[in-house]
Amino acid sequence: MNLHEYQAKSILKKLGINVQEGVALMDMQYFDEAIEYLKSKDIKKYVVKSQIHAGGRGKGVVYRKDKPDEIVVEGGVKYMGNDLQKAKEYAGKLLGNVLVTHQTGKEGKQINTIFIAEGLDIKKEFYIGILLDRSVSRNVIMASTEGGVEIETVAEETPEKIIKVWVDPSVGLLSYQARELAFGLGLEGNVYKDFIKFITKLYNAYVTMDASLLEVNPMVITNDDKIVALDAKVTLDGNADFRHKDYKELEDTNEEEPLETEAKKHNLNYIKLDGNVGCMVNGAGLAMGTMDLIKLAGGSPANFLDVGGTATPDTVENGFRIILSDPNVKAILINIFGGIVRCDRVANGVIQAAKNIDITVPVVVRLQGTNAVEAKEILDNSGLNLISATTLEEAAKKVTEALN
Repeated sequence: MNLHEYQAKSILKKLGINVQEGVALMDMQYFDEAIEYLKSKDIKKYVVKSQIHAGGRGKGVVYRKDKPDEIVVEGGVKYMGNDLQKAKEYAGKLLGNVLVTHQTGKEGKQINTIFIAEGLDIKKEFYIGILLDRSVSRNVIMASTEGGVEIETVAEETPEKIIKVWVDPSVGLLSYQARELAFGLGLEGNVYKDFIKFITKLYNAYVTMDASLLEVNPMVITNDDKIVALDAKVTLDGNADFRHKDYKELEDTNEEEPLETEAKKHNLNYIKLDGNVGCMVNGAGLAMGTMDLIKLAGGSPANFLDVGGTATPDTVENGFRIILSDPNVKAILINIFGGIVRCDRVANGVIQAAKNIDITVPVVVRLQGTNAVEAKEILDNSGLNLISATTLEEAAKKVTEALN
């Protein structure tokens, strides 16, 4: 689950990390109250930030929701100084409209929340990111002096400016590793000491939150030599939801792909892609292998859909509904290995779905494993127009041919 900046900062602040102060706002009628609160914190300069699950907000373009071709304002993040009238006008242009960045695609994302934050006088910006490096089964902390720039750009153009430290999760961040990062960033004096505390708390927050990504870009040094998280991007590991019941309320379904949200209701693992071949598979590894072979055969997968090891006729039907809700799907490939789930149950699910749903695209079916022979008989006697396949390669080839 992705968090908004203001949500991530709220959690980090509770964990003792120095963050940029601010107030989240979802309705302009409370703008003045938000400003009064910030004034009570002795905040006199302001930044208005749009809150969407995408990067590049400052360089994005805001379009009018009811007129997608009309630009409202350029930039989804702006420093306003102490000009409250200007800040209020800008905030009003953001809320309810659509922000398009290089990460959102041309359709953009609607801005339902803005973050009115403290304007800071900044001396220097840095990048800090923590995530799991699966290749070595350790967490890696990445740091760079190129703060405020997409880390992908830094990695491509100036990779020598990225410092990496790998942390054994069973031991945690060691003091010499924190010093290595500080030295690599060229920090000295009190800033050096503050950074050691900051990065130690930040790593502990990453572990405490069960995050799969914690990114602070930029981490800044203010003119009075304070280290502050000016931005915060957090992705939480869904496998740890049972440990964080209170995080459920942070989920913003408006930011999620509607079909993926619907799939969760039926306990289906679904990820929408940009292709035209709908995939229904059991097992994540088999699903990825299936998508690879579709690509090699000349097709393009429209989704990742793992119906799980205990698929029922209802599960298969719901899978069909979700796949066919994507207008880009022009053919469907069902590839089931009957280990735990029986192939005949899947076959019955396919028939049930065909009776309840108007399936107008070609369907290629490959069922192998437990009760595969019985499943083939069920499908052959169903009267449905299905294309059968025995091998995975054959199935991928047939579904690609069916597109034409």
